[in-house]
Amino acid sequence: MLLRSAAMHYLKHSTIDMDLLASEMVISRATLYRAAGSRDALFGEVFWAIGRIFLAEAAGEATGTGADRVLFLSRAFAEMVTGAQQLRQFVAAEPQTAARVLLTTATDVHHRAVDAQLEIFHESGVTADPDELRLRAFLYVRLMESVVYSSVLGVPEVDFDLAEPALRALLPD
Repeated sequence: MLLRSAAMHYLKHSTIDMDLLASEMVISRATLYRAAGSRDALFGEVFWAIGRIFLAEAAGEATGTGADRVLFLSRAFAEMVTGAQQLRQFVAAEPQTAARVLLTTATDVHHRAVDAQLEIFHESGVTADPDELRLRAFLYVRLMESVVYSSVLGVPEVDFDLAEPALRALLPD
């Protein structure tokens, strides 16, 4: 209930206003914070839920195996994220919050993204030593973050085509 309400609130307002969300849910602000933990934590849950939807949609479109499948899925995901109007508005309005939630260990978003990338590697038939593959997944996610969240990082837009050779280099033969 909380995640659904927060996601709908975010999609409507391109942010999460805890006072307004509590009012919409007809609960106190204290109850909302007890349930969510913090505004950042709630953002993390909302972004991860949306990210999972994007990943599932991209995976449904992906064909083939190996590096080509991983890169196809990554490109589709990057296009969905960069095309998300609410995310662009949120990043423009709250860049520090966006950076904290999306790129640091303040929430589980980055950790979950690495786990999801590792799963994509496995589903695509990309294999290596488990510890090495996890490190590659970490590096792959950091590079993808540079593509999809370049504005949060304070750099000009990074085109997927520019990043693709580096992403491919992270995939074992």
